[in-house]
Amino acid sequence: MNMREIQKMQQKLMKMQEELEANLFTGTAGGGAVTVIMSGKYEITSVKIDPEAFSADDIEELEVMVKAAAKDAHDRVTDAQQKLVNSATGGMKIPGMF
Repeated sequence: MNMREIQKMQQKLMKMQEELEANLFTGTAGGGAVTVIMSGKYEITSVKIDPEAFSADDIEELEVMVKAAAKDAHDRVTDAQQKLVNSATGGMKIPGMF
């Protein structure tokens, strides 16, 4: 692989990364009782909690579900990042990239 091909790949990867960062990923827990929306930059943009699903006595359960929904969203962003890198590099490992 020559330098020009590497530069082209880097430009393609940067464009794909920008597109990924603009996307939103939804994580859920409790069958949709808790929803966390996260950007491709791993920033939580929204947290929705179904008030019908919890009572004041369920706060501990709610905390666990918020954490689980955030992890679900985080995992979706990570998966998308990995797919982006694999598609841009053809699965080839390039030092210094993610």
